[in-house]
Amino acid sequence: MVSITVISVGKIKEKFFTSAIEEYAKRLTRYCNLNIVEVKDEATEGNKAVVLEKEATRIEEKIPENAKVITLCVEGKQKSSEDFSKYLDNLMVTGTAKIVFIIGGSMGLHERIKEKSALRLSFSEMTFPHQLMRVVLLEQIYRAFTIIEGKTYHK
Repeated sequence: MVSITVISVGKIKEKFFTSAIEEYAKRLTRYCNLNIVEVKDEATEGNKAVVLEKEATRIEEKIPENAKVITLCVEGKQKSSEDFSKYLDNLMVTGTAKIVFIIGGSMGLHERIKEKSALRLSFSEMTFPHQLMRVVLLEQIYRAFTIIEGKTYHK
């Protein structure tokens, strides 16, 4: 079974986000070993370069060895749900055992984290709160697995 890690900057404080994350995490147990890792965010009053550097160091410490890294970036490539499922399926079919998704904090991700990625993925040209992106990402991962298995969840 593939191992999927979601590394994200900052904690979830809102109960409605936590509930949604828990629901999709429960649904995903059927398809993968899911690990959600939170790294401390820096105070946003600081210098952006310093904030991104500190957060990048924390993120790098959590990336498992030999993992395929996918960063969520507004400037990344957009995919349909079907194309995203094909991408994940291809990773698994070709022997990728560890997939890591990285969600930055309110200032984004340091360039060196983006450079580690096999795919820079964008869900939209719009900006979303990083807490909401965890929910959206987990839902899309779940949707991808249901598409791969031909389930009716994806209509």
